Amino acid sequence: CAGTVQSPINIDTSKTFFSPQLRPIQLSGYSLPVNEKLKLRNNGHTVLLELPESLAITGGYAQQYRAVQLHLHWGSPSGPGSEHTVNGRRFAMEIHVVHYNTKYDSFKEAMVHSDGLAVLGAFLEVGPRENPYYQEILQHLYKIQREGEEVLVPGFNIAGLLPANLKFYFHYNGSLTTPPCYQTVKWTVFNQTMLLSRDQMSTLVKTLKNDDNKPLQNNYRLVQDLNGRRVLSSFQTTFYLAKHIP
Repeated sequence: CAGTVQSPINIDTSKTFFSPQLRPIQLSGYSLPVNEKLKLRNNGHTVLLELPESLAITGGYAQQYRAVQLHLHWGSPSGPGSEHTVNGRRFAMEIHVVHYNTKYDSFKEAMVHSDGLAVLGAFLEVGPRENPYYQEILQHLYKIQREGEEVLVPGFNIAGLLPANLKFYFHYNGSLTTPPCYQTVKWTVFNQTMLLSRDQMSTLVKTLKNDDNKPLQNNYRLVQDLNGRRVLSSFQTTFYLAKHIP
């Protein structure tokens, strides 16, 4: 994992480049019927939901990408745990929805090619009310407390786990944030933050155990050097900052 195009990174909004070519991300097949059962697993590092290949990114990228899985990164009762940071700030939690380029036959084949993977990332914070979409995952965590345990959960609208506004995001080339850390990911990190209730956040941080049977916490990787990479934004961050200067 010692390459020069690693993830996550700190997104410094004063140094991002506005790119009008970045179109809104479009998703298809993300709303799943209740009778479609999805596998939810504690793999000792995170909670992972396997996704059917009917879910896809159909707009915003030059090619079409098919979903494989989503997982979460979080902190502990004493601190936040997002992987990416914005202007040095770490958020409570981060979701990653992992996709592979449909021109390859499988995720395994795609992950070694430079245009192979696309990951959608979004930040989560504590808000005033329960998030019904995240509850579809969180309510099952007590069944998979130990590493290797899995449970089938009913299908739901996976798009509800991501921001409603898919127009505003940062985009850069990076890597998977866990070994083998392949540098084949086109990252999209949304600007809009999702909200969970305090109880929901606490359920995530306190329920699961890692491979040593200790609480599964702080499962985020520290930010990596940019090494000259450009971070693009689909919106004018300078206006955004200028508005906040008294």
